[in-house]
Amino acid sequence: MQNNDTDYTIHNVKKALELLEKLAESQVLLTVDALAESISFPRARTFRLLATLSEMGLVKRHGLSGGYQLGKRTAAFGKKLLNSSKKRVRETQPAMQKIVDSSNIVSYSHPIMERLARKYDEAVYMAVIKDNEVLFLNMVDCGQLIKAEPFVGRKFPFFTNAAGKVMKAVDSWDLLEKLCKRNKRPGRCPDLSLLASEMQEIRLSGVAVDDGGLGEGIISVAVAVRDYAGKVVGAITMLGPSFRMFAERINEEIIPSMLQEAELLSKRFGYAPA
Repeated sequence: MQNNDTDYTIHNVKKALELLEKLAESQVLLTVDALAESISFPRARTFRLLATLSEMGLVKRHGLSGGYQLGKRTAAFGKKLLNSSKKRVRETQPAMQKIVDSSNIVSYSHPIMERLARKYDEAVYMAVIKDNEVLFLNMVDCGQLIKAEPFVGRKFPFFTNAAGKVMKAVDSWDLLEKLCKRNKRPGRCPDLSLLASEMQEIRLSGVAVDDGGLGEGIISVAVAVRDYAGKVVGAITMLGPSFRMFAERINEEIIPSMLQEAELLSKRFGYAPA
């Protein structure tokens, strides 16, 4: 008997919530008959539910027409729910930011880098933006005899490599132009019109490929990693000599794998694509 009473109560609660939902959707007053039919519930029991909701201020009955609409108290509940949601977001953000800012960016990315390095036998890096330059933070090396020198701990202007380009592609062009012009090293400022076009393509594709920016004959391929707020926090980057990193291999094999792995890593940081 106790279980039956519990089931009966739960059923009534569900029907009460259905009533509130129907009233919220309606632009006009609804009668008892219309509401009872819409939730497939007996008229007498629907009337009792409406009476209870009216006592709580969740539903309002108009005397002349006998129709019902949502009461003022539902707006107060909605406001409390919204404020509670905002509070949870504020409380969660510092913790999430701590995850992204800590050494977890290295520990989280390392297994993914190892998978890519083993699969393609090319060096794989995790890069981040530091003082508007690219810092190569971590590396999983390959077993090839011919390979580029290690770049771990070194910084480069963003426009010289794929990692920098894919991470800065989300920035405004005005800012990027200023950063390029600020770099006063001879021969280091790129052709701005070509760079603007390239950054637009990267912004659309989510992938950057660079030839020679890190050294003659070195190809770099990079995909962005995002956090819970959609902010770019790093880039998975693969480096190799041009005679191994040919276009067909990059486009058909390497890029799809890197995009998939970057998506997995971004999810570790709370990113949820729209």
